[in-house]
Amino acid sequence: MTEASGESGRKKSRRTLLAHAGRHPFAQEGFVNTPVYRGSTVLFPTAEDFERHRQPYTYATKGTPTTRGLEEAWSELSGATTTVLAPSGLAAIALALMTATKAGDHLLVTDSAYGPTRIFCDGVLKRFGVETQYYDPRLGAGVGALMRENTSAILAESPGSLTMEVQDVPAIAAAAAARGACVILDNTWATPLFFPPFERGVDINVEAGTKYLSGHADLLLGLVSANAKWATRLRNSFDAFAMVPGGDDAFLALRGLRTMELRLREQQRAGLEIAQWLEGRSEVLRLLHPALPAHPDHALWKRDFSGAAGVFSVVLNPAPKPCVDAFLNALTLFGIGYSWGGYESLVIPFDCARSRTATCFAPEGPCLRFSIGLEDVEDLKADLAAAFERMGAAAASL
Repeated sequence: MTEASGESGRKKSRRTLLAHAGRHPFAQEGFVNTPVYRGSTVLFPTAEDFERHRQPYTYATKGTPTTRGLEEAWSELSGATTTVLAPSGLAAIALALMTATKAGDHLLVTDSAYGPTRIFCDGVLKRFGVETQYYDPRLGAGVGALMRENTSAILAESPGSLTMEVQDVPAIAAAAAARGACVILDNTWATPLFFPPFERGVDINVEAGTKYLSGHADLLLGLVSANAKWATRLRNSFDAFAMVPGGDDAFLALRGLRTMELRLREQQRAGLEIAQWLEGRSEVLRLLHPALPAHPDHALWKRDFSGAAGVFSVVLNPAPKPCVDAFLNALTLFGIGYSWGGYESLVIPFDCARSRTATCFAPEGPCLRFSIGLEDVEDLKADLAAAFERMGAAAASL
C-alpha cells in the first residue's frame, strides 16, 4: 500500500500503485511513460546554479528522470527509504555486500545462496579482508549462535533459488538486530509483491530486475533498496561505484513494472498446476515447491508470503544421465537456459551438492528447476508428457 492520495485520504491499492508509481507525465511534456534519457552531461543555467548544484540532475551517474522514476516506484512498492539501480542482479548483490561490510568483518551467508554470490564472497570479499561463513538456511533464530563480535551482515535468500528452502527471515532479522548486524535479503523469487522485506525486518533488499520485473527476457538489471538506517550508506556506496544501468534498461523495467502483478499471479497459478501435475508422475521422486503442503517449509511460507513464484524444482527418481538428457532434449516449449520470470518457460538441470559447505544436499536423484511462463498449461503438460515418454524410451534402450 502507498501513502494516502487525494482529498479522500484513501490508500491506493497495489495494482493502482504499479500503474502509477514513478510516473510524472506533466514533467515530461504530458507523455504517459517517462522517456529514455540517454547522455552523460547535464548543463546548468548559470555559474551560481553550478556551484550550488541547484537542479535535480547534475550528471548521469547520479540519475536521470528515467532511472529516478524506477527508483521512486520500487521504493514505494517495497516500502524502502531509498533504492538504487545496478546493471545486473549480481551487481546489486555485490553493491549491497560492499555497503554492509569492511575489511576485518565476518559475514554470514545462507548455504543455499545463488552460485555467483558465493563466488563473489569467496573471491572478491575475501581479497578485501571479509571472512564469509555459510549457514544452514533452515537455522532461523539459531543463526545468532554463529555471530561474532565482528559479524557485520547476514545475507539470506528465501527461498533458495535452486533447492527452495524457506528461511525464517523475521527470526534472523531479530537475531541480527540484537547484535547490530545488517540483514540483506535476495528477494528475487517473491519480489515485494509476495514478500514485503522491510515489514519482515530486512535492512537491505536485493532484487534481480532481470526476472519478474522485466518479464520479457530482454533486460539485465538489479535493484538495491534500504531502510532509513542504511539508506545514506547505500546511496554513498552507489555514488562511489557509479555502477549505473543505461536509460533503456530503466525504461524497460518501468514498462515491466506496470504488468508485474498480473504476470506473477498468472505464473503462480500455472506454476502450481504444473507442479501438482508433476507430483503425480511416476518419474518424479519429490517436488521442491514451498506452496505445496508436502514441502517441509510450507508452514513458514504460508506465514510470511502472500504468493508463490512460478519457479520450483523437482527431484527425479534415479535415472542415468542419458535418460535425463533425452527428457530435456525432447522438450519443445521449455527452453534450456538460466534465469526465470519471463513469458517463456525454462528448465535447467542442477547439482549443487558439491558447492554446499554448511549443509548436505543429497537429493537421491537428478534435479531440475522449472520456470513456468505464460504458455497454455495444457500445452506445457503435453510437452512434458512427451518428454517423459522419450525418457522412458531412452531407459528401455540402455
